[in-house]
Amino acid sequence: MTYKRMKRFLHLTIVAGVLAVSCKGGGGKSGASSTTGWNYNDKKWGGFERSPNTQQITGPNLVLVEGGTFVMGATEDDLLYENQNVQRRTTVSSFYMDETEVTNLDYNEYVYWLERVFGTDHPEFVKSAKPDSMCWRRNLAYNEPYVKYYFSHPAYNTYPVVGVNWLQAGEYCKWRTDRVNEMILVKEGYLDLNANQKNEDNFNTEAYAVGLYQGATKKQKEDLNPNGSGKRNVNGKDGILLPDYRLPTEAEWEYAALGLRGNMPVPGEEVVTDRRIYPWDGATFRYQRHNKNQRDFMANFMRGRGDYMGVAGALNDNAEITSDVHANFPNDFGLFNMSGNVNEWTQDVFRPMTESDGDDLNTYRGNIFMKPTYDEGLDSMGRIKYVREDDADLSNRRNYRKSYALDYNDGDSSSQVEYQYGVSTLVNNKARVYKGGSWRDRGYYLSPGTRRFLNEDQSSDDIGFRCAMVRVGSPDGNMFGGKGFGEMNKTISKNKKARKYK
Repeated sequence: MTYKRMKRFLHLTIVAGVLAVSCKGGGGKSGASSTTGWNYNDKKWGGFERSPNTQQITGPNLVLVEGGTFVMGATEDDLLYENQNVQRRTTVSSFYMDETEVTNLDYNEYVYWLERVFGTDHPEFVKSAKPDSMCWRRNLAYNEPYVKYYFSHPAYNTYPVVGVNWLQAGEYCKWRTDRVNEMILVKEGYLDLNANQKNEDNFNTEAYAVGLYQGATKKQKEDLNPNGSGKRNVNGKDGILLPDYRLPTEAEWEYAALGLRGNMPVPGEEVVTDRRIYPWDGATFRYQRHNKNQRDFMANFMRGRGDYMGVAGALNDNAEITSDVHANFPNDFGLFNMSGNVNEWTQDVFRPMTESDGDDLNTYRGNIFMKPTYDEGLDSMGRIKYVREDDADLSNRRNYRKSYALDYNDGDSSSQVEYQYGVSTLVNNKARVYKGGSWRDRGYYLSPGTRRFLNEDQSSDDIGFRCAMVRVGSPDGNMFGGKGFGEMNKTISKNKKARKYK
């Protein structure tokens, strides 16, 4: 090698080394930008922050449902000839879902919290949240013991809560979001545990993140913005707080219930043409895999008129009404009772015309596009106020033009069909989809493809719910079931890297 070539080689080597150091650290606390070279998390360089928390933790009782494509729609014969759930191919993004239905114990914790925080000055909040115990009554049945004891007696603690309408279920999801994130901040040392919060002065995730709620602050993060105040609350960009709990969409619920990942004969092989009628393999309700709790059936349902549990000494599903939320084997996603036990609310507004010509990624009917009003303060529950977007401000948008999309493209404006509630139909914009079949239902309704509806302000003794949560980032990741949260809960205060484990 000539001297000239060697000199050029050394020059390039030094430049490459400098660039590598700059990209990996460059004197900054968390590296430097690969596009500008400016240091991340360095007040001297402007204070732009890059969080090391790039993995979403698994919240309590949640299971990661890895997304994918499937054929949504009926897998049973259309016995009622309704033609309201035609088959169509769609894809669902990965998301989290409760491994069990929300139990009486879970919901009692919610009602107790409302009584403790709002009971003195806003008893109406407590009253509006309580389940309708009268949903058990029938004109020609003696169900008063369920009216009196089902929600209150500890013998039913691990049974699914019922008598909760769609609106109440949504409020529970909001409350759960705040309690889980409050717990995380306490465990991380940003908040002191405060059990004396009253009225609107209670922890709300969004209000805290934007600085409208401080609470019993233990420590704050350093504000690296040179023009900032020096300290700030944790916010969404830190990767510590969990996304919102919510009800699953109909597509998510059906995809999760089918559990088609169990159909793969070889790991990684795509078999999207193989379908299931129920959340387990086969077309029968009996299966060899059963235990003393499950007895002879794969789900808790009604076999025929007057047969809810079999005969004494041979109780074939071990439950005359609902059963323990862990009573049956989980499906291939690790979810319990996705058929039978209780029907479950989904987020969607019901329409008999399925959206076969609509979006085929994360299909959903029920959008009302909102925006926050931070300058108006908090409402009486301590939450950020939201208002609908103004359609006039959307006129130049390409992706959506209306803020109210519940009845978008539902056929009543381009044909003779019109949803006149109480005149020609029971369908309206308050009709919400529920799925899954229950202890009161025949086997036909246990197929995840079947769908029914009820008004969002009505409840029943055979409808419950479970929560879901978006999966941010990659579609696969921490595959912990809900039990995995216990491990995180033990580790989080000792190891700040617990948010990254898989």
